[in-house]
Amino acid sequence: MTYDILAFDPDTVTDEDFPAWWEEQSSWHESHSYDDAAVTTPSLRTFYRELISVFPPMNGPDAPSNEKIDEDPDLESRLTDYTIGTAVVYAAFAWSQDGRARALFTSLASKHGVAVALFSDDIEILRPSTREPG
Repeated sequence: MTYDILAFDPDTVTDEDFPAWWEEQSSWHESHSYDDAAVTTPSLRTFYRELISVFPPMNGPDAPSNEKIDEDPDLESRLTDYTIGTAVVYAAFAWSQDGRARALFTSLASKHGVAVALFSDDIEILRPSTREPG
């Protein structure tokens, strides 16, 4: 079992339409590799790049080498399964990382202006705050 969190483009879907939208998104029918951050939005891409510095992907081109994992005994527990779409970054963390993962994920989402769906927490949706010009 994993601790699952989704980051998504906040302009893509309303909270009310989220369940149907997510059902469509999670069919993973887009015609690209789902481990390549180049396919997603610029804000989701920068969010992902910063996130993987702490929680590296277990698969794909950004995954650490076996040598790197052997050098850092803590690294293996932080490996995360990512699925990247044109408007989503879905992450499945180890349950042992749930608190740390949620804190970093939501902090980076706020920093990069992306929305979050906390699947392992009764599907709570968090949206970036809108700032008024000062």
